[in-house]
Amino acid sequence: MLLCFVMVDKAMGSKLVVKDNALIEASYSLGTVEQRILLLAILVARENNTTIEMGKALTIHASKYAEVFNVDKKAGYEALKSGVQGLADAPSFGYRVKDKVVYSNWVDTIAYIDNKAVIEVIFTTKVVAFISELEKRFTSYDISQVAHLKNRYAIRLYESLIQYRGTGKLNISLNDLRLRLGLLENEYYQMAMFKVRVLDLAINQINEHTDIKASYEQHKEGRSITGFTFTFKPKQKPKAKADEVSRDEATGDLFSIGGLSDAQLARITRNEQFKKDYGDMVSPNSLANTDAQEWTKEMVKRLKSKPELFTKRDIKEYLS
Repeated sequence: MLLCFVMVDKAMGSKLVVKDNALIEASYSLGTVEQRILLLAILVARENNTTIEMGKALTIHASKYAEVFNVDKKAGYEALKSGVQGLADAPSFGYRVKDKVVYSNWVDTIAYIDNKAVIEVIFTTKVVAFISELEKRFTSYDISQVAHLKNRYAIRLYESLIQYRGTGKLNISLNDLRLRLGLLENEYYQMAMFKVRVLDLAINQINEHTDIKASYEQHKEGRSITGFTFTFKPKQKPKAKADEVSRDEATGDLFSIGGLSDAQLARITRNEQFKKDYGDMVSPNSLANTDAQEWTKEMVKRLKSKPELFTKRDIKEYLS
């Protein structure tokens, strides 16, 4: 079943971007401005409580670009102008469907309207499906987390990492990482240059400008590097004063596991498949085995404190 995901989190004051994980895992090489336009399209549609529809133009204002990415209006105008040409000329992106790789273009049409300082864009069918018709696997984050990332690889790497924020770890082969980052075979093929110009630069920007702190270890076969393990954790927030703390169960700790709220975690614990998968975690003598409220209370606590124990399925599957 396909879901149309158009929630805007006004209570949290955040501007959430939601992407199908297949798009995050796809191979593409958009520049920073082009990636930002794609993020803005998602954001604008959600703020307007609408969807990105097939064959329908979406309007993005230069002033919106300037506001979200903290640049002056002139820079916003210039960015949209260059982004129009960039998306029109962008190479196709590839994504996996079972045992094959399928390629798609980004836009059907795109235009910059000078006297209005806006662009009008119609995305291709596959891009619309990836953005608007989300299946069970998706990743969401606040657009402010990438607003200050100036390197295109940093944006792509951040999105790849937070797919795994439930565990804080991503294992990936060198070839798959290069594909996700959109690198051609002849780009930064020497490992020293790959680290300096791509990997370390991206990690440094992520650590400086986003809500996570990341690092990596390399895997070797003989003398050759074959892959990486990335680990990351949320940055510690300054402790709020007691009279400033107002915790809403509906929002909860959004980094607890998969960016889910307390209410969503409670719903997960009541799922019958979840009970089958993790019922043996509770002691036979525990009150949680006989009292439904105690079960929910205990399992929400465990989900938040030790999310790495819940790996039998994608945690969001239990919401369906």
